[in-house]
Amino acid sequence: MNASLPLARPDLLRTLARIGDRWLAADDGRSFPVRNPASGDGLAEVPLMGAAETRRAIAAAETALAAWRQTTAKERAALLMRLQARLLAHQDDLARLITAESGKPLAEARGEVAYAASFFEWFAEEGKRAYGESIPSPTRDKRLITIRQPVGVVAAITPWNFPLAMIARKVAPALAAGCTTVVKPAEQTPLIAAIAVRLLHEAGVPRAALQLLPGQGGTVGAALTSDARINGVVFTGSTETAQIIARAMAANMAPGTPLIAETGGLNAMIVDSTALPEQAVRDIVASSFRSAGQRCSALRCLYVQEDIAPHVIAMIKGAMDELRVGDPWNLSTDVGPVIDDEARQGIDAYAEANAARVLHRVWAPRQGHFIAPLLMKVNGINDLDREVFGPVLHVATFRADQLERVITDINARG
Repeated sequence: MNASLPLARPDLLRTLARIGDRWLAADDGRSFPVRNPASGDGLAEVPLMGAAETRRAIAAAETALAAWRQTTAKERAALLMRLQARLLAHQDDLARLITAESGKPLAEARGEVAYAASFFEWFAEEGKRAYGESIPSPTRDKRLITIRQPVGVVAAITPWNFPLAMIARKVAPALAAGCTTVVKPAEQTPLIAAIAVRLLHEAGVPRAALQLLPGQGGTVGAALTSDARINGVVFTGSTETAQIIARAMAANMAPGTPLIAETGGLNAMIVDSTALPEQAVRDIVASSFRSAGQRCSALRCLYVQEDIAPHVIAMIKGAMDELRVGDPWNLSTDVGPVIDDEARQGIDAYAEANAARVLHRVWAPRQGHFIAPLLMKVNGINDLDREVFGPVLHVATFRADQLERVITDINARG
């Protein structure tokens, strides 16, 4: 671990994987680096787990399932509420690690910790309300009732853009329902995942009920999603990866094995002449550029009615000029770096290929993986062949009599 990372409780962090009741390295000793996207500095080396370790983790989770599923919903809720309290108690340390590992500005990182804690609180209560049903019987001598049971071992594959909150959103409901879980965090952000697992164990979740496997999607992820002992998969990431997971599950798992996938898309906003420009611009800039545009909910394509377009676009440019792009440790920073050099190069290449469409671009540091927020002119959403996962906003204009067509075009892109 990089000693320069200021954690009040550095003992919380483990730069290892978790299988059964042990923290351990990869069988072959291989590891991979975790880097700070703002500076490129190394933070830690983490085990590069493989298929064999994944199979052992699934076996450990399967063994732990029998005891965990027998706990009551009330008992499980109490553990999750203890974890919620621990997350908030360590909010500063967790926020610092999110900032160091993902480049998210510190103020946003603190918000993510509270967001993550809320999932444990929510599902602690929801787990106690997993009611069955009473069904009217066709005969007088029978009663028909249904009860809800844990599906079994759940694989949770989490992203780097909300590295703590998305673990919470996947692990909390699984544990609340009585399922055991194997977590495969994003390669870029395994350290915050290790702290989350450590805190869950401190809260009382049995060691083998929650496994942690840092590694590559092509090995750990592929092994998790093609093993018949996995009874459900929850995933956040690209649509293409979700399709690969669905095919692997269909080929290897029982029919009906649930896949819950949150994927990307092209989010659009329509601003017509009745809108209040100040409110619209505030929300446009926040949605487009918060977290450096690295959010599934980020605005990608803005439609502005022609009558007000010059004024609104000028206001957007002015608001972009007020954004502070830079050091995520600075509380005044609005936009931090993108996650890694691959992301930076991809967005730079897109901007270069579409240079004629650029309406406005602000300053960004040259060191680290920073991208200057961009405003680009398009004819409409059909000009976009994919989601650009970064601080890039596309803007189109429309006449009042074209509103229905605009809505149709947006809906057609799913």
